[in-house]
Amino acid sequence: MHSEGFHFAQPWWLLAWVVVPLVWLWLRHSRPARKRGREYLYADAELLPHLTGETSRRHGRDWRPFLLWSLAWMLLVTAMAGPRWDSRRIPAFQPAAELVILLDISASMNIQDVRPSRLERAKQEIQDLLRLAPGIRIGLIAFATVAHVVAPLTEDHRALQRVLPPLATDLVRLPGSRLGNALDKAALLLAPDADNPRISRHILLITDGDFDEPGLDDKVEALRRQGIHLHVLGVGTEGGGPVPYVTDANGRAIISRLDPAELERLAREGGGLYRLADYHDRDVRAILDQILQDADRIQTDGPPARIWNERFYLPLLAAVPLLLYLFGPGRRYARGGY
Repeated sequence: MHSEGFHFAQPWWLLAWVVVPLVWLWLRHSRPARKRGREYLYADAELLPHLTGETSRRHGRDWRPFLLWSLAWMLLVTAMAGPRWDSRRIPAFQPAAELVILLDISASMNIQDVRPSRLERAKQEIQDLLRLAPGIRIGLIAFATVAHVVAPLTEDHRALQRVLPPLATDLVRLPGSRLGNALDKAALLLAPDADNPRISRHILLITDGDFDEPGLDDKVEALRRQGIHLHVLGVGTEGGGPVPYVTDANGRAIISRLDPAELERLAREGGGLYRLADYHDRDVRAILDQILQDADRIQTDGPPARIWNERFYLPLLAAVPLLLYLFGPGRRYARGGY
């Protein structure tokens, strides 16, 4: 619709120019009738200046104030219409990526083979990620046997930090950890947006592993075909430890051990990275770097946005001294003079 040449961003503002001829017509037809008194019906034209106290007759009106006010009005309206010409193209801004965190809150996350516990270590990793991920929309899902959406995708990272402390393993009653349901809910949160289809989408699984589900690899592969990458952050040690307050049928403690090889394979199937959670932020930094690289690639491939060089300031520069003159110390035109 807009050409490369001169045009207005909001041309409908130019309709306000119609005010000028309307005001002119009103002044033209209202002022003489208002000024003419009954003495004009009886006195001779030669005597009217002496009768009304005028020293000289004025057969016309001083239209200079009207012309100056009209010019100021038209300049301001032109500025509001947004005159512009020539443009440049830059990559369109969009959120860097969308990331859904899957936090394992099964009973094994209470094991203290990492201090203070696997779950608390996982929460600290999420806090590091929220601190290092500006511009990324993040959602949170807590899961064990059933997955629950704790927070939808949002850029309000402080709100996400506030929901972390209450998350605990006693929020679930049934033992075990089922990842498939959590992946399904994450896929719903990461469903493509019709207004912004070109966006990088990722899942970060924070867990100690121990998944035994049929069809799990198929779910991960299906997510990858949809353009959703799965990253894994392992929490725990290969030595493991007993799950607190949980025993087998014979009354013996259940030992949960981290299986890095299996988690790394799962991340590889999902087209993402595997990292072992440590007490530094380099683990989440590596995953965030991978996410941002993918986001940069998508933004580069996307259509650029056209940014016009706005020239609204040019009529403003002309209107400002004119208004200063009209509202100057004498204020003779501000008082009227019509």
